[in-house]
Amino acid sequence: MEENMEEGQTQKGCFECCIKCLGGIPYASLIATILLYAGVALFCGCGHEALSGTVNILQTYFEMARTAGDTLDVFTMIDIFKYVIYGIAAAFFVYGILLMVEGFFTTGAIKDLYGDFKITTCGRCVSAWFIMLTYLFMLAWLGVTAFTSLPVYMYFNVWTICRNTTLVEGANLCLDLRQFGIVTIGEEKKICTISENFLRMCESTELNMTFHLFIVALAGAGAAVIAMVHYLMVLSANWAYVKDACRMQKYEDIKSKEEQELHDIHSTRSKERLNAYT
Repeated sequence: MEENMEEGQTQKGCFECCIKCLGGIPYASLIATILLYAGVALFCGCGHEALSGTVNILQTYFEMARTAGDTLDVFTMIDIFKYVIYGIAAAFFVYGILLMVEGFFTTGAIKDLYGDFKITTCGRCVSAWFIMLTYLFMLAWLGVTAFTSLPVYMYFNVWTICRNTTLVEGANLCLDLRQFGIVTIGEEKKICTISENFLRMCESTELNMTFHLFIVALAGAGAAVIAMVHYLMVLSANWAYVKDACRMQKYEDIKSKEEQELHDIHSTRSKERLNAYT
């Protein structure tokens, strides 16, 4: 009988502990972090592979080659974009962890205001700093999204030309890289529908795969923007809660101080009366 009671108390204690742990999880920050990681992973992974596919298309079908020396050509720019992608992946992996930690501490401060953890001025400054930083990152991701739409537009034009070639017989359409600013005006890098390279490019799966990879990368950048907006809402709400909690904490401190002073006054008067009677 005693063993059953002890087992029931143990299960009850474990259940209460689990409920307490689940109640301390910042679910809004967790959802935003998952969305941010998914968006960054899609953008970085698909963007990297799409850039590699672009290099293969330029070298295979447009017969472009890397220039010797330190000349800034399209291949050098693509390499720079790849390094930028590596930096974005590492930076936002760390930033997502920092925002989750901030969410845990803020949730703990709100739920356990009078426990071991106390809201400090430093904590409020950190929350305000995260709000400003997240807003700047949101603007940066908006720019990245707009920039990622450019290759999607370029590949859509190429895909449209390939589609029109198969639908309209005898159509002589040309694709000139100077239209997209990939090469300088003095260089003539174009292929027409009557050339063998153009037909091979349209029939290859590489063009279709690169086009869809850029589309997925664009979707990933959009997801990162949504995650930043979600983070802004969460951080702003946490800031408001922390601010109200700080006011409540000051009120309770003043109230307890006044009660202690009243208690001391009553104690002093009681001692004076006792001394007067004696």
